[in-house]
Amino acid sequence: MRPTMRTKTDLRMKSPVHPGSFVKHEIIEPLRLSVTEAAKVLGVTRPALSAVLNERASLSSEMALRIEKAFGVSMDTLMRMQNSFDIAEARKRAGEIKIARYAGAAE
Repeated sequence: MRPTMRTKTDLRMKSPVHPGSFVKHEIIEPLRLSVTEAAKVLGVTRPALSAVLNERASLSSEMALRIEKAFGVSMDTLMRMQNSFDIAEARKRAGEIKIARYAGAAE
């Protein structure tokens, strides 16, 4: 039997990047902005931005739109990243959720 090989795509799907981490490493750091400076650019509080960048909070659609307007990264892309991250996190906890399959009503 041939062993199955995992591709980069498989690994990305199982553990997608949090959009906050992407914004931090691909936008904020390359522009050499502090969190305080970036928060001012976005018109949000420093704690709100910090929570997203450090993966303590989900990226809201409003924050994604602000990032799109300020830095040109598509809101749609950022929201897809958040959705993929949320799905992967839920899948990791699937074993903790004890639900029986619905069998339907007997007639």
